[in-house]
Amino acid sequence: MDLITLAAIEEALSESSPRFHSASHEEIEAGWTSDIYFIRARELLTSMGLARTEVTAEIFASRKGLFAGSEEALHLLRNSGVEVWSIPEGEPMQAREVVMRLRGLYGNFGIYETPLLGILASASGWATAARECKEAAGIRTLLCFGARHLHPAVAPVMERAAVIGGADGFSCVLGARLLQKRPSGTVPHAAFLIAGDTVKLARAYDDFVPPGEPRIILVDTFKDEAEEALRVARALESGLTAIRLDTPSERGGVTPGLVREVRARLDQAGFSRVKIVVSGGLDPERIARLAGVEADAFGVGSYISRAPGIDMTMDLKEICGTAVAKRGRIPGITENSRLIKMV
Repeated sequence: MDLITLAAIEEALSESSPRFHSASHEEIEAGWTSDIYFIRARELLTSMGLARTEVTAEIFASRKGLFAGSEEALHLLRNSGVEVWSIPEGEPMQAREVVMRLRGLYGNFGIYETPLLGILASASGWATAARECKEAAGIRTLLCFGARHLHPAVAPVMERAAVIGGADGFSCVLGARLLQKRPSGTVPHAAFLIAGDTVKLARAYDDFVPPGEPRIILVDTFKDEAEEALRVARALESGLTAIRLDTPSERGGVTPGLVREVRARLDQAGFSRVKIVVSGGLDPERIARLAGVEADAFGVGSYISRAPGIDMTMDLKEICGTAVAKRGRIPGITENSRLIKMV
């Protein structure tokens, strides 16, 4: 694929056509999401006969967290001819630790600095947030339900990063395709409202889904959660896998007291095998509290999806084998025994 040029940018600025506002794969690879100064630098260096200068660049993280995004970064660089060293995805990283090293011709990869850093920053931020939630959940199940809180173009990226961070499942269909894993989720409140009764929809759902598929039913749409949990459990009997509590903030959200009551009512009625799934505004602190009262699984959305990226910086550290650095940085490559040759 041909890389973007300054002339192509000028031509595009004179065009106007309806489209999604997100970049296509082809536009990312061509350099359309790069900052203008990298395109200008490439053409300037080409005019000076310096674009094929061999350099070594290092990328370091601004703060500690969980490293993610290298698979997509390697895909971006696959035709650039550069050598790449990286720490593995899912590994912890420290502030200012070098997480990736590139060596090759600057004209072949310098244009990708913007998307490369963005890929690593965003994915690492989402993976770090997911890891915080998983640590709070412990052995209990963590599901990522964050796609609705992001632009659809990056929702599957977020859900993949959440799995790298420790999420056991996710809801986004394209995320499932990327991960080659089955997505998680049943039906929304809208379906219950249309059906008009929780038990009516629960029975229909039980008949609808294939054998072996979990039967997880929302119980907060119409009536008291404990009452609805018992109604559904009695209607589905041994077929019910779990009930889900998603009580809105207008009614106080899902509290430890509510989980404790629902658990006790189910146990007293002989449904101790029915698990309790909790969702709605969860963060690590709330997850830890609810895990303490026997909630079995957690669906987390905005805490993961709104997680800030972990800023990444790329510096040139060698030019034609000679150690260099801008003022304030130490010239030469930074030793890190955790870096593994990827390409």
